[in-house]
Amino acid sequence: MVTHAGAGGSCDQEIDCTGLFVLPAAVDMHVHMRGGIQSEKEDWSSGSKSALAGGVTVVVDQPNTIPPVITPDALRARILEAKDHSLCSFAINSGVTFDTPLPAMWSTGAMAFGETFFAPSSYGEAITPLELEAALRTIHSCGGLATIHAEEIGSGDDSTLPTHDLIRSAAGELRAVHAVTGCNAAGCRLHFCHMSTGASVIAAAAAGSVEVTPHHLFLSCDSFKPDDAHGKVNPPLRSEKERKKLWTSWDSIDVIASDHAPHTSSEKEKPFAEAPAGIPGVETMVPLLLAQVVENRISLADVIRKTSRAPADLLGITPAGLAPGDRGDFALYPRQTQPLDPDLLHSKCGFSPFEGQPVVLPRTVILGGDVVYDEGEFFPGLPSWFPGKGYYPR
Repeated sequence: MVTHAGAGGSCDQEIDCTGLFVLPAAVDMHVHMRGGIQSEKEDWSSGSKSALAGGVTVVVDQPNTIPPVITPDALRARILEAKDHSLCSFAINSGVTFDTPLPAMWSTGAMAFGETFFAPSSYGEAITPLELEAALRTIHSCGGLATIHAEEIGSGDDSTLPTHDLIRSAAGELRAVHAVTGCNAAGCRLHFCHMSTGASVIAAAAAGSVEVTPHHLFLSCDSFKPDDAHGKVNPPLRSEKERKKLWTSWDSIDVIASDHAPHTSSEKEKPFAEAPAGIPGVETMVPLLLAQVVENRISLADVIRKTSRAPADLLGITPAGLAPGDRGDFALYPRQTQPLDPDLLHSKCGFSPFEGQPVVLPRTVILGGDVVYDEGEFFPGLPSWFPGKGYYPR
């Protein structure tokens, strides 16, 4: 059992960490764990295994499920589903629609509000600027955090990755960030999800906290054949030039989150226009970043801050670490990379768009002081549900 650095007492297990990275475990504040009628894509059991095997011990599930989490009953059902099946700790966000009872969702235990769709995406319907302004006023009065999916959708033949990029354009994303900011007369705390361009990151950072995904950092339209829907995601993968520009805004990015949105390979092999948008990523998020650390492109301190400390602070979750009172959640990594083999991953979807990229996969993961993953084997732990600050137990 991990307590804190310098604590007295004996232990029943010792782990030799010589030559390993010992990191506070990650908090992935943007995942879609599916389940229910979407269990073929993913469920809480497979998704939480994927999280633990990627060094993530806390996930925040998004509300655009089937059915959506927009009523207290739906939120309670989602919490119970996760309690019954999740191997990692978790929180659940509330959806935001024109008629969602936001104060009731807050008191029922919603961690945050959203992702709130300023443009429609998979299983998520957009709200109007007037509806958003009203919702932000209510969320602010609750003391909550609003997480925003900011996009603008144009018209056109959505049949390839480049045309998908044009229809959900970089310029449109930037305009959406400014429009959302203009709707926030109440001064609500804003968190902008999955910003995909450097310009959007800078604009969003002036109005709230900023999240970027590994797929926008590591993949571009050029990573796939034009009609390969395995790379279809919202916001879209951008050009290679735009991807490289996104890295120049690294210091303005608060959080790296995966936007883990698994679909089966058979769904992704449909004609591009019919294939769903979204890709898996919770298991590869930290391993991809650590490979960049090993190759001296980014710092280890930045990875810890953007994947562990900052999301915990934004959500009001006790951070992982070795100080008294910290969560005893850690992940131990070797200091060398390997090419990613999708057969090693645990998501039900059965593919990874990062195949072949250098990664550093964790050897051992500790949750609440107990080893829950070690060299490919899972062990029982005691995961927690983290309710939001408005939770009022009944």
